[in-house]
Amino acid sequence: MKTKALIAAAFVAFAAQPALAQEGGLVGSVSDESEWQDLGIAIPAFPAQQDVPTAAAPKTTGALGVALAQIITDDLQNNGLFRPVGPSALPRIAFGEATNPQFGRWTPLGTEMLVHGFVRAAADGQLTVGCYLYDVQLQSELVREGYVVAPSDWRRAAHKCADLIYSRLSGEDPFFDSKIAYIAETGPKDNRRKRLAIMDSDGANHRFITSGSSTALTPRYSPDYSKIAYLSYNDGNPRIYVYDIASGRQTLVTESSNATFAPRWSPDGRYILYSMAIAGNTDIYRVSSAGGGRPVKLTSSPGIDVGGSYSPDGSKIVFESDRSGSQQIYVMDADGSNQRRISFFGGRAATPEWSPRGDQIAFTHISGNFRIAVMSPGGGSLRHLTNAWQDEAPTWSPNGRIVQFFRTERNSGNTSLWQVDLTGRHLRKLDTPEDASDPSWGPVRP
Repeated sequence: MKTKALIAAAFVAFAAQPALAQEGGLVGSVSDESEWQDLGIAIPAFPAQQDVPTAAAPKTTGALGVALAQIITDDLQNNGLFRPVGPSALPRIAFGEATNPQFGRWTPLGTEMLVHGFVRAAADGQLTVGCYLYDVQLQSELVREGYVVAPSDWRRAAHKCADLIYSRLSGEDPFFDSKIAYIAETGPKDNRRKRLAIMDSDGANHRFITSGSSTALTPRYSPDYSKIAYLSYNDGNPRIYVYDIASGRQTLVTESSNATFAPRWSPDGRYILYSMAIAGNTDIYRVSSAGGGRPVKLTSSPGIDVGGSYSPDGSKIVFESDRSGSQQIYVMDADGSNQRRISFFGGRAATPEWSPRGDQIAFTHISGNFRIAVMSPGGGSLRHLTNAWQDEAPTWSPNGRIVQFFRTERNSGNTSLWQVDLTGRHLRKLDTPEDASDPSWGPVRP
């Protein structure tokens, strides 16, 4: 999206409508991670002011209104909180109904919440998309917003609308308008081509970043979305590079001749954590993300210290180490002090990732099978979210409610991306053009 291409817009056509009502409706928090009772939400097609041609993928504003409503429906369906009904199962509404809903037609359908919207094309090709949420029982408007987008960015308007609805009803931060970086895999198990790829949170707008001529692993988005840090065998050895998305330039993080891997950004984007192997011992280092400067060594125990994920406030780092004899999870202060083990529940533990909320750590629990699990930062309250043969490498949604990971199939070795919510009851697979591994869920887009 171009700078300022997506902005909150004044609703010129509806300037005379009443001010937004902020009272009523469902409010609260789901930070207790309990499963909600399904909330019925009707999302009919967004009517167009005029059905005219557009440069968006749906070739007319009328078709675009249907597609927008369907994406919003899919977003809300896939998080485990709501029971949305999309445009294919609902009657059409007229353009004027976007701000004047006929509540009587929705009550008999068991609708509790109603999403209306509209599409309007400007002479310069830009699109205005309106989004409204109504409480059917109270017959009141809960929230409204508008987005001005270029035709190529029409899907972002749908995700922004879904985020608006999700946040208003759940009391939580949004996450639909975000991107995922991952490793696309093809070829036989003993000769896989692994290249860096990115896509929207729902799998759309897929793009390969690297050619696959050298193996790529473990990508991580920078906090401002401008760069991706990842491991590459560009020169035949494992090295960490930062890829600038706008320019396509790659920068080597450190000039060390030793193997470096497992990059992680600090929350403010100033530093990159990484692991480096020297003479059979692997430790965790910190280096300026701007390049240059001397790396700071944070661990020095015998054995293998790998990874490192900052707490949201940047004060602590969680990492894995085999210093006790097997892979386990440890926490230290950001300067490397106060290192302490927190996993004491049997089996091995690897690939820890701190939740954006700060209240949990997701990791791979290896005890027979590989399972995705979460625990408190102190190591308590262990819960398994999956129970397959090999699930690993968790990454959090921007709001900390959903965990994404990759699954390897027994025998075939095929890999794919999956998501599970914190109840462990809502599991779904993401479609990708090729096998997929090492996901990294970026923050909400600016």
